[in-house]
Order: sequence, then C-alpha cells, then structure tokens
Amino acid sequence: MAEILVLDDVLDAVILIKKILTRQGHNVQTFTEEEDAISHAGKNHIDLAILDIKLKKMSGIQVLEQLKQIRPAIKVIMLTGYPTIETAREAIDLGAGEYCVKPIDKQELEEKVAGILTK
Repeated sequence: MAEILVLDDVLDAVILIKKILTRQGHNVQTFTEEEDAISHAGKNHIDLAILDIKLKKMSGIQVLEQLKQIRPAIKVIMLTGYPTIETAREAIDLGAGEYCVKPIDKQELEEKVAGILTK
C-alpha cells in the first residue's frame, strides 16, 4: 500500500490517524515536530502527507511548501480544526489534494486517503 507521513502537533491525533490507516494496510510514519517530518520526507519515499494546518513552529501551509520542493509529486491532505475558505484555497493552490476537518471522522479519512491515492 502507500507510504504515508502524518504531521500534527497533537500526539493523540497522529496516533489515531496511524491506527486508522495502518488497518487499511498503509505504512504510516507519524511526527509532532515539523523539522522531523520534513527531514524524513527528504530521505524517504512518501506517497501521501497528512498535515495539520496549525502546528507549533510553522504552519502546515509552510510545511506543504517545503514538502512540494523536496518531492513535487507528493500528494497531500490538510487537516484543520479551524476551517476557513482562505486556508482551504491556499492549501489547494499549493498542491494539497484534499482537506479534512477535525475532529477526524474515520470513514471520511479512509475515503479521502483512498481517493487521493488513486488520482
């Protein structure tokens, strides 16, 4: 299945996403620090990145920009507990393929991951 990177500053969120997607057969690497996630993406093949928009040191949008520089073909789903039209538009303009609102809905996440991986 897919190599997936998950970045969220909330540990419980990355654990939940990893459980859901590992059950689907994906290999999931989780991070709570932006630099660690970016470094991992630079050294490893990643099919999909799931990024929270609100992080500690950077925004998910800034991480998205860096990941796209490292791996232009990477697919991205943005997560947010604070959805706005502006952040959705910015994320999509920078190459995010999907947008999920927290709290994470298991079925919605599974469907969006399956959909984006087949594009």
